[in-house]
Amino acid sequence: MSVTTALAPRYFAGLPVASWAFGVRVWLAVVVALYAGFWLELESPASAAITVGILAVPTRGQALEKAGFRLGGTVIGVIASIVLVGSLSQARDLFFLAFAAWVGFCVYVATLSDGFRAYGAVLAGYTVALVAIQQIDTPNNVFDFGMQRGAAIALGIAAIALVNDLLAAPDRHLALAAQLAALHRRVRDNATAVIRSEAADPLVTAGLLREIAALRPEITSLVAESSNGPTLVAAARSTAVALVAEVHAARVLQALPADADLAVRDRMTWALEAGDDWLASMAPMSAPLEWAFRELLRRDRDVREALAALRSGNRPLRTWRTPFYACHRLAAETGVRAALWLALASVVFILAGWPAAAASLVLITAFMGLGVITPNPRAFTMAALIACPIGALLAGVLDFLVLGDVTEFPLLALGLAPFMIGSAVLTTLANPLLAGIGRMNLIVILVVAGLTNQQTYNAEVFLETALLVCLGPAVLLAAQILVQPVSDERRQRLLIASARHEVGRAQPYEPEEAMFRDAVRIGQIAGVGVPGPQHRVIVEEALALFDQAALIRLSDTRLRGLPAGLADQARRSLVDRDTQSIRRVAAYIQEAAPATSLALQVASLVMGEKAP
Repeated sequence: MSVTTALAPRYFAGLPVASWAFGVRVWLAVVVALYAGFWLELESPASAAITVGILAVPTRGQALEKAGFRLGGTVIGVIASIVLVGSLSQARDLFFLAFAAWVGFCVYVATLSDGFRAYGAVLAGYTVALVAIQQIDTPNNVFDFGMQRGAAIALGIAAIALVNDLLAAPDRHLALAAQLAALHRRVRDNATAVIRSEAADPLVTAGLLREIAALRPEITSLVAESSNGPTLVAAARSTAVALVAEVHAARVLQALPADADLAVRDRMTWALEAGDDWLASMAPMSAPLEWAFRELLRRDRDVREALAALRSGNRPLRTWRTPFYACHRLAAETGVRAALWLALASVVFILAGWPAAAASLVLITAFMGLGVITPNPRAFTMAALIACPIGALLAGVLDFLVLGDVTEFPLLALGLAPFMIGSAVLTTLANPLLAGIGRMNLIVILVVAGLTNQQTYNAEVFLETALLVCLGPAVLLAAQILVQPVSDERRQRLLIASARHEVGRAQPYEPEEAMFRDAVRIGQIAGVGVPGPQHRVIVEEALALFDQAALIRLSDTRLRGLPAGLADQARRSLVDRDTQSIRRVAAYIQEAAPATSLALQVASLVMGEKAP
């Protein structure tokens, strides 16, 4: 038997085996959480199972990191609930205004973050809806209800952690290393094209920067995978930052005059592919071109060293942070809109006088909070509008066709299997709509099914719950139509304005770290808007500002050993982006610091005419 035959098949029923294994882990964790909740006689044992559905991510580290932020967000939300109900329970209008303001603030904080940090922030907002609004008529029960919710969440976290450990859920760092290596190959191919004087598409470059920056949350989650997590995080961060720096080095090389013949460019390509800083036997080239090429080789070497450290689990030779760029003005506008959506929904339910208004408001807050941390909140709401009826229908099939009058827990667990496994497998698909429907159905099925100890099958209760779940995204979508989310054009304008404002300004980061932060902003700019001529112009400007800001920072680090007066004059020239002044200062310092002089000359060539 060959080795290939002995290995387990990679696909089953047209889907990766890893996806099916993930689905089985989610189902088992839901069953464990439900059983423990029944055994402990929690007031809402289904909340523990819902927690599992929310924390369902394929790798162990990501699940643990998300669990930590879920627990932290819940604690903050419960504290806020106690404060709001304790001070405003007798003034309902003020209470709902304060609640909308709190959710808006949580959305503001979430927009300043990414990954599971953003999720924890919005969770702190809609936890108030889950705890305070449902208990507003019985304020003395807020603390107990909050403790019950915290216990259910802790139980769900314990269940998914136990199942992931027993069934050997995969770690992320090896797959992440492979992903970073693939990005490195693409960055190197892009640099090779530049060396050969082939045209480089700015949209492709922006896409590369966006993909590199988008790995930031996954890199952070490595810390929870093992005792060696901090070392893995340091290596992965250094790899990502070095990749961005290599992209910048290739763009600097592209901006210089093409004064090397074909033979020299072939040797440069060979040196890059071999990873060898070998230039001695090359034909002569201009000093700026040689300096830029050496910078490209140095950045490529940094990537290879950091990747090797990540694969081996060792600490990299150089450690960099991966700062996140957030536009405070954009975050504030998003938070204000979220508060207005919630206020409009509250007014609708209050005027309707529906007894179940509180439950509907809870669901609207949850959908809104989860939607604002996506690139397109309205698209998320529309996806929820599609997913919720599907989930409610599947819950009905589970309750009345699969389970019927079943009260035994083993049969309940078996009945859940196809619904949990199927939804979890859907979340692993590449199609974003199907993946989103699968993720929502993991939660909606458990919410609508209303699993309790000694399961009851009340059609009236089921229909009311299903209606509430489906009504939530519908009302939210209506509010988003009345108060539009921040438009793509507005996002791009704010982001470009901030990039212009920050060129030449001091940053509390190393130059390479600041490059990564700028790459995050480029990813945000490239990720919104409709592809077209105007979008291309905006992306090209963002990349030009990225080039200029990085060169100013890199040149500034070389000025530290020069006399203060000369260094200050050089800095002013760089910040003003005055090419004539930069060249004049470079000539002054030629004898004292040739490397610095050459760096300034390259900066003047890349910057071109003074920016308006």
